[in-house]
Amino acid sequence: MRVASEIMLDTGERRCLERLVRSPKTAQRLVERAKIILAAGDGKESKTIAAELGCSQICVSKWRTRFSLLRLEGIEKDAPRSGRPPVVRDGKAKEIIEKTLKSKPTGQTHWSTRGMAKKFGVGRMTVQRIWQANQLKPHLIRMFKLSNDPLFVEKLVDVVGLYMNPPEHALVLAVDEKSQIQALDRTQATLPMNRGRNGTMTHDYKRNGTTTLFAALNVGEGKIIGRCMARHRHQEWLEFLKVLDTETPPELALHLIADNYATHKHPKVKKWLAKHPRFHMHFIPTSSSWLNLVERWFRELTDKCIRRGIFVSVDALQKSIADFIKAFNVDPTVYKWTAKTEEILAKIKRARAVLDNQ
Repeated sequence: MRVASEIMLDTGERRCLERLVRSPKTAQRLVERAKIILAAGDGKESKTIAAELGCSQICVSKWRTRFSLLRLEGIEKDAPRSGRPPVVRDGKAKEIIEKTLKSKPTGQTHWSTRGMAKKFGVGRMTVQRIWQANQLKPHLIRMFKLSNDPLFVEKLVDVVGLYMNPPEHALVLAVDEKSQIQALDRTQATLPMNRGRNGTMTHDYKRNGTTTLFAALNVGEGKIIGRCMARHRHQEWLEFLKVLDTETPPELALHLIADNYATHKHPKVKKWLAKHPRFHMHFIPTSSSWLNLVERWFRELTDKCIRRGIFVSVDALQKSIADFIKAFNVDPTVYKWTAKTEEILAKIKRARAVLDNQ
């Protein structure tokens, strides 16, 4: 008859085991082992522990024995597994890393695990392990663009200053256009989501026209003023400026943050702005759309209204956008700008240094 190993815990061991059980960062397999030992330390039998924790008696017996022999180290470290561990000579691993970083396969833009494995006569998983260990991801690429605007610093300071220290008796509005929004209808009926099955939608579609959304984000309140229009010219931009003039308190100055699209600087627009002195234009640097907060709201609109929408006409699309804006304004999200000018400039300086050294 087998007798379970008796477990006697001192104060330090019990405290350490309890800490492992409480910590959300502890691996679940280690949490189970700690619970087994704590229960054994309380004098419980193996079959009782197994029933409480939903594991086998063999598992409980194994960790009781390991703990009695090695104490805490016995449950924290797994025993060596049988069989030959995968081995790649250091020299070959270095060659694979070097090849990944400094070359490309003929006629291709990047290496794949199979292509690299064939090149060096090793297994695909060997290449994958080497890439993972060295944080190499040839299949992924990150997009970036540094602004070459000669007035970048001045414009950055101006716009970030408006976000972080808005003027009194004024509204700060981040404005932009989302052009060429397509009214797409699916070629076949979609199926709704059900238990155990995702909703479905055909990959192909029928185009029913486009619309352009002119939108202004009230930076302080998070609310949106938006209008859909057929085209994207200075005439439509002027019409939207008149909407802003009408739908905002007349006693407040309006500080508009916009990009450098030619429509925003048309002579007729400048002439209209000169006659309406409460409007103040602030242009972000070129290639810096990330600096316009309304772009963040456009992402919300795309994800929750447009991308999976089905629109049989442009009118249906425009109504859907108007409904989304109306619902959003009931409980608006205020997008708070937190990045300081100094932090942004330091990051850009580092990026330029990396580019210059290539």
